[in-house]
Amino acid sequence: MSAKKQLSLALSLGNLGYHNACWRHPDVPAGGNMQFSHLAEAVQLAEQGMFDMVFFADVAATRDLDNHLLARERLHHIVKHEPLTLLAALGAVTRNVGLVATASTTYNHPFDVARKFATIDHISKGRAGWNIVTSFSPDEARNFGYDTLPDAKYRHDRAVEFIAVAKKMWDSWAPDAFPRDKASGIYMDLEKMNLAEHRGDNFSVRGPLDVARPPQGYPLFVTAGDSPKSQQFAAEYADVLYAAQPDLESAQAYYASVKERVRKQGRAEDSLRIMPGVMAFIGATEQEARDKQRQMHDLIDPKAGLGYILPIFGDLSHLPLDEPIPMAEIEKGSDYVDFQEHNSSKAKLIRRIRDERLTVRQLYEAIAEGYWHLGMACTPVQLADMMEEWLNSKAADGFIFLPPFTPGAIEDFVTMVTPELQRRGILRKEYTGGTLRENLGLPVVPWAKASAQDALARV
Repeated sequence: MSAKKQLSLALSLGNLGYHNACWRHPDVPAGGNMQFSHLAEAVQLAEQGMFDMVFFADVAATRDLDNHLLARERLHHIVKHEPLTLLAALGAVTRNVGLVATASTTYNHPFDVARKFATIDHISKGRAGWNIVTSFSPDEARNFGYDTLPDAKYRHDRAVEFIAVAKKMWDSWAPDAFPRDKASGIYMDLEKMNLAEHRGDNFSVRGPLDVARPPQGYPLFVTAGDSPKSQQFAAEYADVLYAAQPDLESAQAYYASVKERVRKQGRAEDSLRIMPGVMAFIGATEQEARDKQRQMHDLIDPKAGLGYILPIFGDLSHLPLDEPIPMAEIEKGSDYVDFQEHNSSKAKLIRRIRDERLTVRQLYEAIAEGYWHLGMACTPVQLADMMEEWLNSKAADGFIFLPPFTPGAIEDFVTMVTPELQRRGILRKEYTGGTLRENLGLPVVPWAKASAQDALARV
């Protein structure tokens, strides 16, 4: 009998949790997003639960401060740790779980990013991962000398060159480039060094990197996005794709589209792991799970809730909180999406407004859960059923768990869901690989000797 396909698992840590009111939960330390002990506990729980990796998304800005309609003073995502520094610290207090963080190709330099990730990979003994983004926030742009967000073509072209330069940096040294022979006095073998000598439209980098070759060769590459362009970018560069499909049908369509692009790149299908996000309230019974969800919804300040709606449907503060939203209010926006013609997350949310006759309060509760991905209030068996079904029906290779609040929701997953997945034989009972790539079933990237390279002559 053939072995069961194994589930890949990631934990995404969005400060104190992914429900927007999580910081008000009685069991959540309100200042935990700036406490290393809180984050270390969450990552160590993920390791206990046999997760492949933890993931830190990042935007280098405090966003939307200029919009007075957003009650920013009531939200907890205002401050956070710089993620690469955080990964280095977490590498010292964990042994097996992968460590992934965002670094923008628009506002960084490839030599610096390659240097940092190589260092993190050494500190963690091969567990570093890079979430590659081109950035989207005007607030972030203004922190790096731009008046507005640079145009999409520039950001994409810069990203392509950025990745190429970073790879050259990680290929600076062969794995055995440093014999460190005390008897002969030879520390390094110059024949096993590459000089990049890169000159492109955006970067000029000589090299080599002043960090030895990372244990994984390259850190794990992670990307995200639903658009055809994002799918193509993932097919060309990514090892893991952070997906966001709220139902099985849309997940299967997305999975098929991306895997076809992967094949056209000449890559094996399983060289790219597609992992949708799922935010779940987990209880021993359905009622317990719904009670946890209700408790969190009740903590939403209406002023904050109206702010959740604002960037999607505009200002609805003139409407009663607990009466059905008139569809005319939804349809009048200049960026209205025809929910009968589109299958986007926004279109699906509009269908819910119509079919379920959502009130303003119910709408911001739905948004607080993260309407763009799968949300559940469920038992461990129900969550495991969903994961196994998606895994076996070509909708996902794994999942990124978005805890509504931390650390409690992570504890719920680790103590209740992990054993159920292990019982079904689709999740490991112990780590078997030495690196993040190995635990995901992906090979370490081999060293590429630069063509027509005479390192000795160029030094």
